Amino acid sequence: MADEDIDDVDKAILYALQEDARNMSSGDIAERTDTSDSTVRKRIQRLESSEVVKGYSAEIDYQKSGYPLRMLLFCTASIPERGDLVADILDIDGVVSVQELVTGEQNLLVTAVGESDDDITPVAQELLDMGLTVADEVLVRSHETTPFGGFDGDR
Repeated sequence: MADEDIDDVDKAILYALQEDARNMSSGDIAERTDTSDSTVRKRIQRLESSEVVKGYSAEIDYQKSGYPLRMLLFCTASIPERGDLVADILDIDGVVSVQELVTGEQNLLVTAVGESDDDITPVAQELLDMGLTVADEVLVRSHETTPFGGFDGDR
């Protein structure tokens, strides 16, 4: 699906799904977009099949769930290998996300969670064992998200 195929109704649907996909019915979205319930359902299906919507997941407060440490590990991998390493990095116990960065020397951002340093240290060691350089580690206090405003036609 090309960017030009995403119209204002699709953007409003994406915004609503980002707000609260679990509790947002197609009827609720139809009211917001001044379209029919069936139109919203068809568009959501199209957005999912074209992988604009890649999935739905729970937003977890790791601290409240017993894992108070959230560590960002800025890593450097060889450019030809960095994309191929993402799946292996995600398999490391404690890793919850990997972002492939395209500017700067550090080209992978790995997020790991744990109860203590004893949980995070093995993650860093496994990254080193994979041939990555861990250039920096940052301990995160909090992490909040919001729906992307570019999808909200009212902004």
